[in-house]
Amino acid sequence: MVDIRTLNALAETWRSTADATGRFVPGFDPRSGGTASRVLVLMQSPGPRTIAAGSAAVCSEDNLGPTAAAFRAARIESGLSRDHYLRWNLIPWEIPGRVRPADIEQGRLALGELLELLPALEAVVTYGTVALDGVMRYLTLHDDPRVVPVLAAPHPSPANGRHRADQHLRSVNALRLANRLGSGRRLAD
Repeated sequence: MVDIRTLNALAETWRSTADATGRFVPGFDPRSGGTASRVLVLMQSPGPRTIAAGSAAVCSEDNLGPTAAAFRAARIESGLSRDHYLRWNLIPWEIPGRVRPADIEQGRLALGELLELLPALEAVVTYGTVALDGVMRYLTLHDDPRVVPVLAAPHPSPANGRHRADQHLRSVNALRLANRLGSGRRLAD
């Protein structure tokens, strides 16, 4: 049975803020691999359509919108099984406006908490520079980081549309490599 409850309990802690106003954090996808996930797919932060879903929102490839659709198509083409990975955001909460260095730092700390709950994790795929920066900051600033291979792909946003074919190919290949790592196969196989 997939354990999402432990992950959603962590998300609940992120919803609380120091000033007690609360913040939007979606739930984890019940159709994912949960705490048994071998691959972590990391985006930047919740998108507008996820935020619009309110308390029913989950971070999922099933969400409406072109970003989720582009990711889902790449994931299916790559052969990465739905129950083999967990999709999440470096910054788990809504970011109004531009991402600031302080947001990435808070995301780095949240990532450390999440990684503690993923004992089977064997690879991370980041989408976009914010997610990649956050993971690299985690690896190089954490006192005792959990080191796994990290693969980077361009964010599948329609804003990156000029290079859509390249973007899709890189996404498929990153997910395919992560799937191989997550299944215990060597990359040379």
